Amino acid sequence: MGVLEGKAVMVTGAGRGLGLAYAQHAAASGAAVVVNDVDVELAEEVAEGIRASDRRVVASGHSVTDDGQAAAIIELCVTEFGAIDGLVDNAALNHKALPWDDDPTRVRALVDVNVLEPLFCGMAAATAMRERGGVVVNVASGLVLGQPKAAAYSASKGAVASMTFSCAVDLAAHGIRVNAVCPLAWTRMIWDDPIERENGNPELSPDRIAPLVTFLLSDLAAGVTGQLVRFQGDRLHVVRQPGIKQPGLQRDHWEVEDFAAAFDGGLEGRRGRW
Repeated sequence: MGVLEGKAVMVTGAGRGLGLAYAQHAAASGAAVVVNDVDVELAEEVAEGIRASDRRVVASGHSVTDDGQAAAIIELCVTEFGAIDGLVDNAALNHKALPWDDDPTRVRALVDVNVLEPLFCGMAAATAMRERGGVVVNVASGLVLGQPKAAAYSASKGAVASMTFSCAVDLAAHGIRVNAVCPLAWTRMIWDDPIERENGNPELSPDRIAPLVTFLLSDLAAGVTGQLVRFQGDRLHVVRQPGIKQPGLQRDHWEVEDFAAAFDGGLEGRRGRW
């Protein structure tokens, strides 16, 4: 038996790349899978391949940027398989641009997919899981720490990290675990970016990332929640929430010059007046 035997999992953006790998690995590990992609023909192709391995699967072409359609995907999983045990929020857009060259329409489309998708799907999944527990795996990015020409994408994935931390706290009492992965793999996002394509490593295939997501979906990760996990196919890190650097400085009243002195001194080692 696989580690996901008897579980029902929904994967967004599963028509290609990482989402495809996540859906295939979850199915091979025993899960019934909803393969969602706005390109429904791709979703159907992936579903057909999984079905050929005698696994339970259904394809979905719902748009994850619409709250009603996001809820309909979760309902589809429950209707087809009796429940939803796991959600993988993978659908995403990416582009590179300097701030003065970026296009507001393109930025809005990116935010709609990268931020509203995990919010809307997560809300619907949490509602369905509330009485019986479950798992949400969001897909963030190492770019939450920033990268040139990636302000929109980095901001969107920073939002995913923040909602992961928050939802993990909200949902823990209901037996729902929420984590996020920051994967690095050779995918279409890299192919479409000349700089990334030049620096990327073709050996880091999506197939190498998928076992991490399956682990987080499984009962083997029962004690893991509220974590941001970065995985490059060969190197695993846990990215901690940003903390407040200690020690801090305390004054009863602050003027402009006081802030200047504090930063000039590196905010180190002194309390009270200086």
